[in-house]
Amino acid sequence: QRVLQHEREQRTHLEETIEQLAKQHNSLERAWREAPTHSTHSTLTRKEEASDEDEDTEFFDAMEDSPAFITVTATDPCLSVSLPQSSPSYNNLSGKEVRPLRKRRSRIPEKPNYSLNLWSIMKNCIGKELSKIPMPVNFNEPLSMLQRLTEDLEYSDLLDQAALCGSSLDQMCLVAAFSVSSYSTTVHRTAKPFNPLLGETYELDRLEEFGYRSLCEQVSHHPPAAAHHVMSQRGWTLWQEITIASKFRGKYLSIMPLGSIHLQFHSSGNHYVWRKVTSTVHNIIVGKLWIDQSGDIDIINHRTKETCQLKFSPYSYFSREVPLYQTLSPRLLWKKYPLTENAENMYYFSSLALTLNEEEAGVSLTDSRLRPDQRLMEAGQWDEANSEKQRLEEKQRAVRRRRETKANGANDEGREYEGYTPLWFERRTDPLTGETSHVYRGGYWEAKERQDWSACPDIY
Repeated sequence: QRVLQHEREQRTHLEETIEQLAKQHNSLERAWREAPTHSTHSTLTRKEEASDEDEDTEFFDAMEDSPAFITVTATDPCLSVSLPQSSPSYNNLSGKEVRPLRKRRSRIPEKPNYSLNLWSIMKNCIGKELSKIPMPVNFNEPLSMLQRLTEDLEYSDLLDQAALCGSSLDQMCLVAAFSVSSYSTTVHRTAKPFNPLLGETYELDRLEEFGYRSLCEQVSHHPPAAAHHVMSQRGWTLWQEITIASKFRGKYLSIMPLGSIHLQFHSSGNHYVWRKVTSTVHNIIVGKLWIDQSGDIDIINHRTKETCQLKFSPYSYFSREVPLYQTLSPRLLWKKYPLTENAENMYYFSSLALTLNEEEAGVSLTDSRLRPDQRLMEAGQWDEANSEKQRLEEKQRAVRRRRETKANGANDEGREYEGYTPLWFERRTDPLTGETSHVYRGGYWEAKERQDWSACPDIY
């Protein structure tokens, strides 16, 4: 009993110490933000994880600002490319300037300065699935996961160029660059997107500006899964179903996207498939949050059997040098768009992200733009947003309970009950990979043309 009591006292003391450190960090960070001038150079502090079990030994290191260029290499000479992290200007590499026909917004309300005791919420969440933890909007950015998934299209011009390639290897280079480009915003985007409600949708109609239409639907709640379909008039179709698995490990948070991304070019029939890598959020409790990617992306052209292998090396305390195996001079394929002015006060949103939650007439009644808690958060009304978030989540739980009751009744009568069925996507088996996933069944854009949303569930 004495030993047990001692352990309890030690744990309480540890919690109080970490909480005090977090408060001190918040005070310092607030004082830094309110200072009249800021240094132009900042450092990120991180702990090197010797192992998941080693809780006593900690290493600290200051990580310098990201280098101007990241070099992605592979064994094929065509796949050695340099990808810059930032640039003062961007030109479409095809030589054609893209001018949107409709003026989109370039600002959102600035993020309010809300204080929150992170440790008080997270200390009881270690080892749990993140999607099952009720989290206040203070940890969020005012976008849903469906909108965040749509951000993969920020560099869709790479696919437009790839559709014009006569060489499948040149095309593979551009597809590889596109697969990497989806991580171009993670340097600063440490806030989590809203977990979509079951049946929530998000459309992005950029047919006139960029030649494509995109639709996402949340097709499962546990595990959370989103289906995505993009049709481009410029020669390609992309579809994916992504399930997010996440675990809070105490020191860091691991986010594992599960599912395949499919990309098919209309003229050649080249069909590319790849998967996303793991993202790790560091300094959850104390320090400045930063995100790292690790793992491999294997891109396969199922028509030609050509492959591209991309390796994402995690940041290492012991070495910052990544071996470079290069046969020919690097080819510049794309540049990251520069962040907009005042981006640090607008959740570090890119130009595309700033437009995603812009109100738009005629969208589905289940569209993420119409989600009230997210809309309130964007407006800076976080207390009201938290109340709405709780209401929506309870409404979703009540619908699920009714569905389970109906299913149990069907089972008692010996009838088969199918459960929840997505509205715009259906499960199919891919003939190339043999995987079963949700793919677009059609009908959404026709329903929008008719403004007939009578089949939509009431989720808000």
